[in-house]
Amino acid sequence: MDEEVESILYIACEANVYKIPPLKANEGHRANEWGDLANPLWKGRLRILENSQGAKLQFQDAQTVFAEATYDPSRPSVEAVLDSSRYFVVRVEDSGKKAYIGMGFADRSDSFDFNVALQDYTKRYKAKLNPVESDAEPSPHIPTGPKKDYSLKEGQTFSISIPGRSKRAATSSLIGSSEGSSNDGVIPLLPPPPSAPRKR
Repeated sequence: MDEEVESILYIACEANVYKIPPLKANEGHRANEWGDLANPLWKGRLRILENSQGAKLQFQDAQTVFAEATYDPSRPSVEAVLDSSRYFVVRVEDSGKKAYIGMGFADRSDSFDFNVALQDYTKRYKAKLNPVESDAEPSPHIPTGPKKDYSLKEGQTFSISIPGRSKRAATSSLIGSSEGSSNDGVIPLLPPPPSAPRKR
């Protein structure tokens, strides 16, 4: 029998879980209402796993799995708090029972990567539901008709003139010479810098 293959979309070595108060009507969650954020209910590793059935968040420590939450983009189980980019509320379901836990990261870059992993999965999930048809109409932004070849043919050249500057004025200002210079259009090379004295 074939074993189910799981892909790891994200790993955070340190994630914190908090007990959170009930949500007030018509307001979002706030991390500063969770009590002492320095003392979490649980601390461990967080992984986002994907298999053929979907994705899930898995909270685990060295010995056991603390909690798992299925992630379904059509009814997301992860919600950002209003007062911080490092804390989230996760809906955990087990045999019909629902619970909401707070989750936080010590480092802001971990929370950013967590968000990106969920967004990437959501994008793939939606693309799988609405596959792009190959015979779809072409984009209105792409010009119709045959493609034009703007490449230079062998032996062709082009020049660019900058308004307000004559060739002679530009050359004399570069080399710092007067108008009667004998080397028109040629920039003289400067002598090399003096060498440093050798130590004996």
